[in-house]
Amino acid sequence: MSSAVSTEPLLHRSFREISRPRFRSSTLRPSPPPASLSCAPKSPSFRHARRRCASGSGPRRGGWGGAGAGALLRVRASSSGAAVVEALESADVLFQEAFPLQRTETAKGKIFVRLDQGKDGQNWQLTVGCTLAGKWILHWGISHVDDVGSEWDQPPAEMRPPGSIPIKDYAIETPLQKSSTSMDGDEVYEVNISIKSNSNIAAINFVLKDEESGSWYQHRGRDFKVPLMDSLQDDSNIVGSKRGFDLWPGALGQLSNILLKGEASDYKDKDASTDLEASKQEVRCLEGFYVEQPIVKVVSIRNSVNISVKICPKTAKTLVYLETDLPRDVIVHWGVCRDDSKKWEIPAAPYPPETEIFKNKALRTLLQPKEQGNGFWGSFALDEEFVGFLFVLKLKEEDVWLNCMGEDFYIPVSSTRSSSLIRQKESDSTETSGKTMETNTEVSSTAYTDDIINEIRNLVSDISSEKSRKTKTKEAQESILQEIEKLAAEAYSIFRSSLPTFSAEAVLEQEALEPPPHICSGTGTGFEILCQGFNWESNKSGRWYKELMEKASQLASLGFTVVWLPPPTDSVSPEGYMPRDLYNLNSRYGTIDELKDLVKKFHEVNIRVLGDVVLNHRCAQYQNQNGIWNIFGGRLNWDDRAVVADDPHFQVGRGNKSSGDNFHAAPNIDHSQDFVRKDLKEWLHWLRSEIGYDGWRLDFVRGFWGGYVKDYLDASEPYFAVGEYWDSLSYTYGEMDHNQDAHRQRIIDWINATNGTAGAFDVTTKGILHAALERCEYWRLSDQKGKPPGVVGWWPSRAVTFVENHDTGSTQGHWRFPSGKEMQGYAYILTHPGTPAVFYDHIFSHYQSEIGSLISIRNRNKIHCRSTIKITKAERDVYAAIIDDKVAMKIGPGYYEPQSGPQKWSPVLEGRDYKVWETS
Repeated sequence: MSSAVSTEPLLHRSFREISRPRFRSSTLRPSPPPASLSCAPKSPSFRHARRRCASGSGPRRGGWGGAGAGALLRVRASSSGAAVVEALESADVLFQEAFPLQRTETAKGKIFVRLDQGKDGQNWQLTVGCTLAGKWILHWGISHVDDVGSEWDQPPAEMRPPGSIPIKDYAIETPLQKSSTSMDGDEVYEVNISIKSNSNIAAINFVLKDEESGSWYQHRGRDFKVPLMDSLQDDSNIVGSKRGFDLWPGALGQLSNILLKGEASDYKDKDASTDLEASKQEVRCLEGFYVEQPIVKVVSIRNSVNISVKICPKTAKTLVYLETDLPRDVIVHWGVCRDDSKKWEIPAAPYPPETEIFKNKALRTLLQPKEQGNGFWGSFALDEEFVGFLFVLKLKEEDVWLNCMGEDFYIPVSSTRSSSLIRQKESDSTETSGKTMETNTEVSSTAYTDDIINEIRNLVSDISSEKSRKTKTKEAQESILQEIEKLAAEAYSIFRSSLPTFSAEAVLEQEALEPPPHICSGTGTGFEILCQGFNWESNKSGRWYKELMEKASQLASLGFTVVWLPPPTDSVSPEGYMPRDLYNLNSRYGTIDELKDLVKKFHEVNIRVLGDVVLNHRCAQYQNQNGIWNIFGGRLNWDDRAVVADDPHFQVGRGNKSSGDNFHAAPNIDHSQDFVRKDLKEWLHWLRSEIGYDGWRLDFVRGFWGGYVKDYLDASEPYFAVGEYWDSLSYTYGEMDHNQDAHRQRIIDWINATNGTAGAFDVTTKGILHAALERCEYWRLSDQKGKPPGVVGWWPSRAVTFVENHDTGSTQGHWRFPSGKEMQGYAYILTHPGTPAVFYDHIFSHYQSEIGSLISIRNRNKIHCRSTIKITKAERDVYAAIIDDKVAMKIGPGYYEPQSGPQKWSPVLEGRDYKVWETS
């Protein structure tokens, strides 16, 4: 786990990396200064300004518009800023915009751990808290007296604080709540865990998670561990005394000054059998304690800069007025330009007060404090010959630059261009009279996406024409396809904030006429409907492959195009998720020959097959000389070099540190090792050729870097791949937050790390559906921009939506969908963009007919993963949407009917609290 904190909320990586260089001026520029602050578009007119800004030259170290160190020349200032302000107030506004700024600051606080005896004198209470504001999550579990090894278990139900959520079968995540008390004037966030003195719990293990940044606080990859027994089995993760109630190092380094009574004993010299015997006797000498350690967290701060441009009626000069709410002295590093090349120039004097010339290439002006004391302002008078005002901001006492997405701010100042912008705004306003402001946003974004659309069309045409001539190499074609994907990602990031005015049907039709060469990207055609072909109990019959083969034709007739099979390998656990010998495919589900026959049967009925592959961890078959299970057998007989060095439960790995989160129950594999990657790529290729798998469901992908996934997918060329990136959603005081952007962003980040070669299960959408349906709060199904609030709202072609799976439902029931409302969930995912996945238990139940009808509606209307969606209602008791202007749907007990206009709507399916219409 990494404790690095992101300094800005990120969009798709492909959007950030591709959009800038494509629009950048061809003039060579030195590199910009490091910028930890960024600006993002906020209003419609800025969408155009942002593109212009992206080609600006900006302040460059050592460059002609540079912001680097050098001699500064003090210059004459204008006589009075008040006169400029007066002129601004009397002139007509040509351009006015507010730009959000985001910067980071370091906040200092404390993490504390406290043990108090209960009021009854028998039980105890463990308190874990933090004095920094944020959404803190305690990720914790317990160890029992007779446990062997370092695995976690979930605590009993009565021990779990309110708001706790189970994580698979080994941990609990509990949000820290804001306390009514404070510490040294700081707010306190804490969680209390009650401990019964007569329990058989040997220790409490935990790590602290910052939900806002996704950072985990550990100590060199090790968990906090609070033992509740005088003696425990030898554990190399323990540091310090075993006597009494002790606390071992965690996220913040060596925790000291713990208030304990009694002398420490040297546990390393004790006999292991003595330790175990003492553990079973459950001798307790608990003592209360309190310990705290400093913590540093990088927090995001939001500010803004407001720009107004006017023409002075007296002097005909262009007046630029700038104000910001930044808290400390701010310097404006600025210049002007005469044309679209945006070459920096220094205008003629006079200049504003506190202005200096920088290397004869730019001007630096110290902004003036506002009279109210809240922020700073400056005014600039420019001759009419200039068309643009270029600037960046700098905090005076810090080496921190505030710019526009890594480029300079560019403000149009010529009367002709500015007036044109205003006329366009007025025209939009007239055409959309009586409509919402959001509609205006949609109209203005169209111009920004036109060039993206044209580039996609040109690239698709290029592939088709080159294919017909057969002169294009596979590498060149793949490069073009990757560019199309990146352009599409950029377009989708714009679609988040405005309804799409362009349908992808034109591109899809062109691709259908001249299909590109077969280059597997792991994302399929976009029309996939996935069936999970097993549940948690499927292994128990010992003949699951044979049972499922009998249902293959039925699944095909229902409309499924892809089936996800259980893990095929030899495994310590019968379900298959603790793999041991990867090349041994005789499992509790059946033999390797039965598996081959099953895959062949599905192919005969035109259903693709996904194998469930567990790449994050692997169970060893032998112990090393120290008794640690980290020596592997079978064809891939790895040694402890294949185990990460910082696995807290299998500590004798000789690999590198983990590139992700640790799985507690088996050795975590080090994918940075060349021999590991080589062996796994060969294994995946063998599974495709020998068994006939068409793609992969990737288990626990949080455990290792997504870049390794890209390596494996490039080597195995799957038709379709989806990763299980399971993460907790954001909660405040036990209630799910409306804004789950941080949660879905973490899933997007993983997809980006794979270079978009795999999709991911849309856990965000599932969680929001839970809250919406359980609490009758259907307004949750629309985000702040009127889009679907899950991954499907940001990157639908990579979102695999689902209602239930073998972990959340079945006999495990870790996060069961609201009972009786499953069909509302399927009415949502089977009509919406994304790739829907249907759980086996629901297919073969009384829901089968309704699910089949929804699949038929999806197929005959050609709804696909990139279909357009317009949310028409999101209120307390009803949610409604129109998809591709072909299908309308609603869920919830509230009333909704689609409005008839050019389209006539006819109801085609209705069930408990859901209804679907088609255009007639």
